[in-house]
Amino acid sequence: MQRSHLNRQVWYFSLYFCLATVVCETFHYSVPEEKKMPEEKKSGSVVANVLKDLKVDVKELSARRAKLVSEGTKQYFQLDLHSGNVILDDRLDREALCGHKDPCILLSEIVLENPLQVHRIEVLIEDVNDNSPKFSKEEYIFQISEHTATNTKFPMESAEDTDRGENAVQNYTLSPNDHFQLYMQSHSDGTKSAELVLKKQLDREEESRLFLILLAVDGGIPKRTGTAQITIEVLDSNDNAPNFDKNVYKVKLMENSSLGSFVTKVEAADQDFGSNAEISYSFSQVPDDVQRVFKLNKYTGELTVAEVIDYEINQNYAVNIKATDGGGLSAYCKVIVEIEDRNDNAPEVMLTSLTSPLPEDSPPDTVVALFRVIDRDSGDNGRTACTTEPNFPFTLIASVNNYYQLVTQQSLDREKISEYNITIVATDWGAPRLTSVRIISIHISDVNDNSPVFEKSFYNMQLWENNIPGLMIGLIQAKDLDMEQNAKVTYSLLPGKVSDQPVSSYVSINSETGNLYAIRSLDYEQMKDFQITVRAVDSGSPPLNSEVIVRIAVMDENDNAPFILYPLQNGTSPSNDLVPRGAEAGYLVTKVVAVDRDSGQNSWLSYELLKATEPGLFSVGIQNGEVKTMRPINKRDTSKQKLIIGVKDNGHPPQSTSATLSILLVDGFSDPYMKMVDIPKDEVVEREDRTLTMYLVICLATISFIFLVSMLVFVAIKIHKRRKFIKSSALNFPVGPNFPENCGDADAGSLSRAYNYEVCLAGGSLNSEFRFLRPFFPVFSVEPAQSQGAQRISSGSQDLSSHEAESQLRSQARGAVSEDAAARSGGPGCPGNPPITANANIGQNDWLSYQ
Repeated sequence: MQRSHLNRQVWYFSLYFCLATVVCETFHYSVPEEKKMPEEKKSGSVVANVLKDLKVDVKELSARRAKLVSEGTKQYFQLDLHSGNVILDDRLDREALCGHKDPCILLSEIVLENPLQVHRIEVLIEDVNDNSPKFSKEEYIFQISEHTATNTKFPMESAEDTDRGENAVQNYTLSPNDHFQLYMQSHSDGTKSAELVLKKQLDREEESRLFLILLAVDGGIPKRTGTAQITIEVLDSNDNAPNFDKNVYKVKLMENSSLGSFVTKVEAADQDFGSNAEISYSFSQVPDDVQRVFKLNKYTGELTVAEVIDYEINQNYAVNIKATDGGGLSAYCKVIVEIEDRNDNAPEVMLTSLTSPLPEDSPPDTVVALFRVIDRDSGDNGRTACTTEPNFPFTLIASVNNYYQLVTQQSLDREKISEYNITIVATDWGAPRLTSVRIISIHISDVNDNSPVFEKSFYNMQLWENNIPGLMIGLIQAKDLDMEQNAKVTYSLLPGKVSDQPVSSYVSINSETGNLYAIRSLDYEQMKDFQITVRAVDSGSPPLNSEVIVRIAVMDENDNAPFILYPLQNGTSPSNDLVPRGAEAGYLVTKVVAVDRDSGQNSWLSYELLKATEPGLFSVGIQNGEVKTMRPINKRDTSKQKLIIGVKDNGHPPQSTSATLSILLVDGFSDPYMKMVDIPKDEVVEREDRTLTMYLVICLATISFIFLVSMLVFVAIKIHKRRKFIKSSALNFPVGPNFPENCGDADAGSLSRAYNYEVCLAGGSLNSEFRFLRPFFPVFSVEPAQSQGAQRISSGSQDLSSHEAESQLRSQARGAVSEDAAARSGGPGCPGNPPITANANIGQNDWLSYQ
C-alpha cells in the first residue's frame, strides 16, 4: 500500500512537471472599490483589456473559447470575447470582501483551450475612504485613584476604521484639560493606538469626575472622524494593580470545536486586600466578531468557544483581556489562538466546458470536458485526486492548477451505448478522506456507420402458379442500427435475367416497405423457380447498402388433365387388340398408358372402367391401367368389344380424361401355344441369381460413369447455352399396323417400369405364346427424337406438338404392360407370322428379344 502511494506521488509530480509549461504568467490589475456607486451603475466598468497581455487578438480569443473563472464562489468579473475587456460584474466593497485583510486581492483565471493555457489574474481592490473611524463604545469610564502617580499610562481602545492604508485612523486628539495628555503609539502592523498619560496629580476633593472627548481622525481626503466620551472617576487610593503571570498566552484550537470547549484560562494576582484585591476579567479592544466566537468568564478568566470556528474564515485570533481589581486598577494580557485545520470541506468539481452531443466517430484523445477540482482546506486536506469509472471509453488527464481534461481513449459506438453518465469522483488527502461526486452526461450523436442488415441471409418464397398479376409474394425487411435519416432503408431489385427476360418483368418491390409483388402470371410447367437479388440502401451520407438473394419457388396447381399415350385418341381408325377366345381369367389384353404434365400428387393417376360392351368380361388396374379378362371368354361373347376407360389424377380438384379401346375376340388359336412352357423353377432361380449379381455390378459401375459424364455435360451446356434445354427423346414404337408412336413423362410417376411382350399367331392354331421380358437395368437417354427417325411412324401417327413443353422439361415417357403376364413359346408355324412387338421406352429399355 505504501509502495503504491509512493508511486502515485511520483507519477503526479512527473505529470505536474511535464504540464507546468501550460501555466503562463500572472497579470496584475487594480480597481477602486465602488461601495458608494449609485444603484443604476452597479456593473459595467472596465477593469482592464487582456488582449495585449495574452498576446492574442479578438478572433483567437473567441476561437480558443476563453473563459474567466473566479476562484471564489461568486463571479465579480466577466470577460468580453468581442473586445477582450475584463468588465466589473457587480459592485465591489473592499471591507465586505476582505475585512481586515490587506491588500485585498481577488483571484481569477483566464482559461484558453486548444491548446490549454491558464493565466492567473490578480485584481487589487483599492481602498476608498468611505468609512469613518468608530469606537466600540460611545463612553469609556476610567476609575483612577487619586494617589495614582503622574506619568501613569492608561491604554485607550483604538477606534475601528474598516478602511486601510492612509484611509485608516492616523491620529487621535484629546479635548483640552489640566490632568491628562494623549500619547500616540505606532505598531508594527501599521495601526496606531492612544494612551492617556496622567500629567498632574488628581485630587478627588477638588474634582471627583472628569469628562474628556477623544477624537479619532483618519488620513483620507476628505478626512473622517469619530468621537468617544471619556469619563474619569477619581477613587480613593489603591496602591497595587493586578498582575498577569504571562503577558501573552498562545493556544492551539481545532477547527469546528464544539460549543463550550475550553480554550485557555488567564489569571491575574493583586497584592491588595479586600475589595481592592477582587479581580474581574473582561475583553479589551476586541472586535465584535471575535467576541462572538469566544466567551470569557469574568470571575475565573476561562476562555471558551461560543460559536463554530471555521479555519477557512480565520486562521488565528488575538484576544486582549483586561483584569481589573476592586480599586479600579487594571492589567492587560493577550491570548493568541491559532486554529488548526480540520478536513471538513469536500472537494468541489467545477465544470468549465463540455462537448455534448459528441459524434460517435470522434477520434481518441478528443477533449470532451474541462473541469477543475477545488478544496477549501489547506495542506494535505486541500490536496485532491480525481478518478472516473474504468469501464467507460473515457479517461482523465490531469493538468495544472487542479484542472482535468476528460478525453476519449477508444472508439465510440452509438448503437451500443447512446449516452454516458460519467461519474467524476474527487477525493482529498485528509483524514478522514472526503469525497464528492459529479455526474457528467454525454450524449453520443449518430454517424452512418452501419449497413442495413436483412432479417435472413437467404430468402425462400413460394408462389402458386397461375397467380394474379400484382399479387404480393412476401416481405423482405432489413434493419439499420443507426437512427433517424441514417436508418431509413429503401429497397430495389438488382438488374438480372430470368428466362432471358429482365427481372423487372417478373417481380417488383416496394422501395419503402420491402413488399415483393409478382408482375405476371407464372406457369409451373415452364418455370419451377428463379432467383433475384434485392439491395437495401440507407439514407446516410455516404449511403451504405447490403444485398440478399431471394429464391422464388413456383408451386404446382392441378391445371393439366391426364394425356393418353396409348392407345392414341387422335380420331384415326382405332387400333384393335386381339384376344383369343380361349383366354382364361386374368389374361392381359393391353395396357392404357397416360401421363400428367403436373407434378407430385397432381400427377398420380388412377384408372377405371367407365363403360364396356360386356360389363363383367374385362377389368382395369386402378394403378397401372392394365386391361385383363375377369372370366374365361365363351362363345356367346360378342367378337367386337368396346371399352371406355377413364383416367383421373389426384389433384384438387381432380381432372380426368377417357380412352376408347376396341378389342377383337379371335378364334383359331391352338391349345399348345396357350399353355405355359414348363420350365423348372429351381433352374430359373439359380440362373437368374447368378445373372442378377453380375448385372447389378455392371449396372452400378455404368450408372456411376454415366452420372459423372452427365454432370460434366450438364455443367458445360448450362454455361455455354443457357437458352437451350435438352429435349427429351420421343417414344419410338416399331412400325406396325396397330402400334402408333407415343411418348410419356418420366418425372410424372405414372410409368414406373418398361415391358416387352410378343404375340405370335399361327394359322389354324388354337393357342399362341405371350412372352414377358424384364429389363436388366434402366437407362436414361437424352437423345433427341429426331435421331429416331427410322422408327417414326407414318402420317397415321398422333401429332405431339402439344407436348413439346414436356420435352423441354427433359421428361421421358415409357410404356408398360403387366409384369405378371406368363411367358409363352410359339409353335413350329410361328415364324410364318411376324411377331408384333411394342415398347414404350427409349435407350436400352427398348431392346426387344424374339423367340
